[in-house]
Amino acid sequence: MRRFVPLLMIVALSMPVQALAGRDPALSTIHRLARVEIFDRTAGYTLPVHVHENRLYVVGEPGHQYEVRLDNRTSERLLAVTSVDGVNVITGKTADERQSGYVLDAWDGVNIEGWRKSLDEVATFYFTRLKDSYAARTGRPDNVGVIGVAVFRERRPCCHPYPYQDRDGVSSQSAPAPERAEAPAAADESLARRPQEKLGTGHGHRETSPAEYVDFQRGSHVPIETIVIYYDSHKNLVARGVIPDSRRYADRDDPNPFPDGMFTPDPAR
Repeated sequence: MRRFVPLLMIVALSMPVQALAGRDPALSTIHRLARVEIFDRTAGYTLPVHVHENRLYVVGEPGHQYEVRLDNRTSERLLAVTSVDGVNVITGKTADERQSGYVLDAWDGVNIEGWRKSLDEVATFYFTRLKDSYAARTGRPDNVGVIGVAVFRERRPCCHPYPYQDRDGVSSQSAPAPERAEAPAAADESLARRPQEKLGTGHGHRETSPAEYVDFQRGSHVPIETIVIYYDSHKNLVARGVIPDSRRYADRDDPNPFPDGMFTPDPAR
């Protein structure tokens, strides 16, 4: 059953920046722990996924609203740090895996309809031109056209020789030097990038979307799974070879192995 009230993590894990060095999140596209779908709210269906060179792509229709659907496929809670166009969907800050995210209960899920503005509202996602995207309008157009979900397992209780170690573990979340991080700020907006008028995500109208804060202690410094989905217009994805150009093959008769005719034509006069 899909949750109506999403849960926001308020304890962000601090970790050394170098721990992320050399990692390419685009390489992890297997939905083992969580399923991620892009749902076109305007058209009313889940966008088909196209696989090209080991990457996942969906076609966005300019002007259509969409939402990111997350489903927990495990029997434990998960944290999903989610970004659109390189912007955290909760805080509106440039995305980082160490930031706050949505907590998914076991076998449960959540629909992310937009940029979180408060515990009560979001500004809806919609496909739009690069220059009108939230990321571009906030001076961050370099990562427009991608949706990312970094998935973390929850830290499991363990036994320590001394009681005080349990207490320290809670505050530090097994990180070298972190305390409870600040609660996520009200999300601003987010979006866009790429040459030749690439498609981005806009900061739409506000709508009701209740959420609440919960504590979540990460079980690792880095995500257990990172799901990356790229998106663009149909025209751009055809031009890049991601999907075939159906017009090239439409209205064609059966192929002819000898297409130049049956008899010798007259020479030109």
